Amino acid sequence: MVSSYRGRFAPSPTGPLHAGSLVAALASWLDARAHSGVWLVRIEDVDTPRCIPGADTTILQQLALCGLVPDEAPVWQSQRGALYQQALDQLVRNGLAYPCGCSRKDIEETWAARGVEPTRHSAMPYPGTCRDGLHGRAARAWRLKVGLDSGIFKKNKPPAPAPPAQAAINTEANNILHWHDRRLGAQQQDVAREVGDFILKRADGLWAYQLAVVVDDAAQGITHIVRGEDLADNTPRQIVLQQALGACRAWSVESENQPQRGQFAPDLQAHSMAMGQKNGEKWTAAVDLQPTISKPDRLLNVPTPHYLHTPLVRAADGEKLSKQNGAQPLDLADPLAALNLAAAMLGLPPAASDAADALRQWVPAWQALYNPVP
Repeated sequence: MVSSYRGRFAPSPTGPLHAGSLVAALASWLDARAHSGVWLVRIEDVDTPRCIPGADTTILQQLALCGLVPDEAPVWQSQRGALYQQALDQLVRNGLAYPCGCSRKDIEETWAARGVEPTRHSAMPYPGTCRDGLHGRAARAWRLKVGLDSGIFKKNKPPAPAPPAQAAINTEANNILHWHDRRLGAQQQDVAREVGDFILKRADGLWAYQLAVVVDDAAQGITHIVRGEDLADNTPRQIVLQQALGACRAWSVESENQPQRGQFAPDLQAHSMAMGQKNGEKWTAAVDLQPTISKPDRLLNVPTPHYLHTPLVRAADGEKLSKQNGAQPLDLADPLAALNLAAAMLGLPPAASDAADALRQWVPAWQALYNPVP
């Protein structure tokens, strides 16, 4: 039986992988193998000013040293702008996206006038200032209209036909989005109240993370998302955007000899966003973002991926280990040692042979922890 599972690891090339990012990479790879599925790598370089030249190549090399090799050619977000524009155009046509002229200062001043002061390390939800027009301001960015009045979710609408653990539904009366995480359990967020209408295209002209991720996951046919717990609070926004787009997945492989799982070694010298070539094989990505139904209020029927958010590696001060906080690059002089540290974070037993044998050993262990047989 051929598995329909498609998972991905999506690092940002703002520096080499560190211990924390290896945890997410290993977890996503193991989950794909436990499901006999396909594992992809996507370089999330849409925020180009933060990207370091050559970091993408370094990341792919680090993954290969650890035995984590993608089953299809990697893709680069920076070369996928046409797909993101197509998605934004659809949202505008459906009345779900609008131009915004507000700066961060404008948003803070609006809330201050209402007696609400900003909290540290927390962005203020958008107050909806430009929903009914720019009020003389020049358009700076584009936002998604969220909430019951957007038509994305309909009050008293029954949930989409999806397995209970996968369903992402709007509750009957209170605008709260419920979703399930395979590790963290039941989750919920009132996106309209806690986030507000969120950015799709930034004031600097770059595509927002949320839009790029949702479009790419749809284009690549991603069914399972395994990533760090720090990204869990992004999930409700991405589910809302998935429903708004009603994305139809389409990922095709054009090859005389279609690659078998685990056999593709990426060519680090020649690559492109939508097509990779090696030994005569071609991978092409395509996405149809036109809704299969005519009314936005029916887009709730689009299923969402399964989610699993992994534990975070923390520094001595308790902060999440990250490139921004000066996390050191992985020391891969001994790949097995690095993998054992990542495995320990995931609750997996230590391995004593080599990296390849360790990965084989951890697949059933992962299966037992996160995919128990009923």
